[in-house]
Amino acid sequence: MSAESPAMLQRPSPHCDARPDGESISLLVIHNISLPAAEFAALPEQSYVDALFMGTLDCNAHPTFTGLAGVRVSAHCVIWRDGRIFNYVPFSKRAWHAGVSRFAGRERCNDFSIGIELEGTDNLPYTEQQYHSLIKLTYFLMQQHPAITPQRIVGHCDIAPGRKTDPGIAFDWMRYRNALKNVR
Repeated sequence: MSAESPAMLQRPSPHCDARPDGESISLLVIHNISLPAAEFAALPEQSYVDALFMGTLDCNAHPTFTGLAGVRVSAHCVIWRDGRIFNYVPFSKRAWHAGVSRFAGRERCNDFSIGIELEGTDNLPYTEQQYHSLIKLTYFLMQQHPAITPQRIVGHCDIAPGRKTDPGIAFDWMRYRNALKNVR
């Protein structure tokens, strides 16, 4: 049975490019993001996270944004607190989410991965709506890209240890992985 694509609002980010020739998608990376830290958007379309991924962030809007001047980042999708999914980069393209990274002896994880951001922080629980959307999106991606198996779904912390900590201790890996047992 083929999985239907979950509803996603298309928000084309300029921060992406082509994957290397012949590269296939074989890794899913779970992240978290909030700007400012631990503040969540009432209207995702008007959030600082959206502006960051769209390349329109006013770095003078908050004192903690000064280090983001000139930063060009994106993810394939963001799942907001209410469960809505914004698709910033087509899955066939390379989003700029992983940075310096390594998985199973390979560097440059952006080349072969899909990055999913959860609006959140390491220490605050994610919402029921986010888990529901993440599981549905993961199911869809695993059907579209059979090389993504449960063993090839990781946190940003796993591919950039010592540099990144997300999705953090608040992310319920057991719940998420148990839901995926029914995927294949």
